[in-house]
Amino acid sequence: MAEALREGRRASSPIYQTNLGSAYCGDSLKVLGSKPFSVHKGMVQLAFTSPPFPLNTKKSYGNLQGEDYVRWFAKFAPLLRDMVTEDGSIVIEIGNAWMPGQPTMSTHVLEAFLRFLKKGDLHLCQEFIWYNPARLPSPIEWVNKERSRVKDAFTRIWWMSPTPRPKADNRKVLREYSPSMKRLIETGKYNAGVRPSEHHIGAESFKANNNGAIPPNVGGVDALPSMDGVITPKGFAEYLEQTANLLKAANTLSSDCYRKFCLERGAPIHPARMPSTLVEFFVKFLTDEGDVVLDPFAGSNTTGAVAQDLGRRWLSIEADWNYAAHSIGRFDPTALTSTCEGLEVNEIEQNEELGDRSYNAKAPPTASSSEMLLK
Repeated sequence: MAEALREGRRASSPIYQTNLGSAYCGDSLKVLGSKPFSVHKGMVQLAFTSPPFPLNTKKSYGNLQGEDYVRWFAKFAPLLRDMVTEDGSIVIEIGNAWMPGQPTMSTHVLEAFLRFLKKGDLHLCQEFIWYNPARLPSPIEWVNKERSRVKDAFTRIWWMSPTPRPKADNRKVLREYSPSMKRLIETGKYNAGVRPSEHHIGAESFKANNNGAIPPNVGGVDALPSMDGVITPKGFAEYLEQTANLLKAANTLSSDCYRKFCLERGAPIHPARMPSTLVEFFVKFLTDEGDVVLDPFAGSNTTGAVAQDLGRRWLSIEADWNYAAHSIGRFDPTALTSTCEGLEVNEIEQNEELGDRSYNAKAPPTASSSEMLLK
């Protein structure tokens, strides 16, 4: 694996490809607007991404602030609008931001979203909340030191489309029924009638088994234990898993293939990796096998790897060479069809006991080598 992308190389050429997708390394604004990439216009069923947040603390993967961020973010609206199909979707996950030097929330994220929506002439189909139970307490100054705020533990996910009725099917993302719902279906006993909310629950409303529950766009209050409920800390996690139907994903898995791949090579691990379960939810919900999924801020390319596993075609763009190149570790080497001159894949050992093959990515012997080598 080369230390850097060759100078002068066209960003609109993939750095590696699989039988289903292509990964690019370059400024996403330039790649999306390039002539070679224009062949994908109108072909993308889902653009799913998590751009840099407008944080006060500068991150290694880059981030702007204030009005600069709002203007920069809005530039992507027409580009992504042109990429998606007429019934396609644009899903963007973005975190909250705070005002510099004071314990108040910034509205720049909301302003950026509204400008994006308007500039792309898009419809807001639904807003989701991603609750991250493993998120560290932040901002440190107000949460840990001054103790005047609680930790910020969620991000917003905006689902947009050129049409009010994009392709979507919640039957593909049904969750397992809770134990109480399973008992209700089994016994057929529940209290029908008018609820305090003035909704009327019919005598047959909840008797049908639809093979799972429709997931919410955020954790429901009724699914969570009361703040004054008697639940021991030891049993709380198990209780939550059994009774709550949250759209939640913690990014704490330390043994995933990508992380191991980077550690073995002394490479930087992307600090803001997207949990695969979150990507999987929207890919299943909004696409079918064979559809194209695009991520213009790919990072470690979780989106591409999930799309590959689910039989979707994919396109990913990442500006940082280290992150983009090492994302190749998320893929089965046998699925790779080509690599650029900065990447070479070689079989390095055979595990006789398990019959597994191990692969390594390293700098190529010649600068002209452009094919994947499996020796």
